[in-house]
Amino acid sequence: MAAINKLGVIGAGLMGNGIAHVAALSGIPVVLMDVQQQALDRALATMAKNMERQVSKGSISGADRDAALARIVTATDNSAFADCDLVIEAATENEEIKKKIFAGLCPVLKPDALLASNTSSIPITRLAAATDRPGRFIGMHFFNPVPMMKLVEIIRGLATEDATYQAVEALAKRMGKAPVMAQDWPGFVVNRILCPMINEAIQALMEGVGDVAAIDAGMKLGANHPMGPLELADFVGLDTLYSVMKVLHEGLGDSKYRPSPLLAKYVEAGWYGRKSGRGFYDYSTTPPTPTR
Repeated sequence: MAAINKLGVIGAGLMGNGIAHVAALSGIPVVLMDVQQQALDRALATMAKNMERQVSKGSISGADRDAALARIVTATDNSAFADCDLVIEAATENEEIKKKIFAGLCPVLKPDALLASNTSSIPITRLAAATDRPGRFIGMHFFNPVPMMKLVEIIRGLATEDATYQAVEALAKRMGKAPVMAQDWPGFVVNRILCPMINEAIQALMEGVGDVAAIDAGMKLGANHPMGPLELADFVGLDTLYSVMKVLHEGLGDSKYRPSPLLAKYVEAGWYGRKSGRGFYDYSTTPPTPTR
């Protein structure tokens, strides 16, 4: 089984900086790459702030924080990954963008390096086939916020070798995560179940079954969910939810996975949820105000 002693992460957004954060705290040197220097600067500031919060809560020491931040280096091109043992792609949930990233990445990797995608729904077998190392390609799906969420779905493609799975499973455990193996079907385990539930809540909203407050309160109080489905949709990002539902619908061919027309309208309007300031809630107020 290959040892993973240096990790690369592509994408300095919410997921990428979370993965780098957790890996660095577990003692692994990390190269965080993004084409935009501003994104890297924001990621470093976010990691420092989040680790400081952990220090204040007593979950890590100041020395742990300083050592972890010192393990992270940033880059704006792929050449920095030349000596990485594993590179995790954490770019936007768009298959063509991911394939373009892999085309530029594979030539600079050492021959035995592993490659993983943090995709939440795109078929691993199909992504792997676009690389020069399908046997050393795997899905490693972290959950947001990465420093807090224990689960990592590990998804084997059709060609993924046993040694690749074993190395990535061991890495997930080293990072303090609880890995579960998922088969390479659209949505994997969690999103196959979760996203249609959220989509159904949006459909119920569109049909007037209840308003935003009623639907979210109903699921929090009636099903003991920590967040209502519409609140959760805003947290995940309506654009991301829409992408996952399209993958499920196209991959499984069942009309029950059709994205709600209301979800499509919100995405067309640019109302993506928390990250855009408006979704099923308006985040310009405190507390956020339901928009329907």
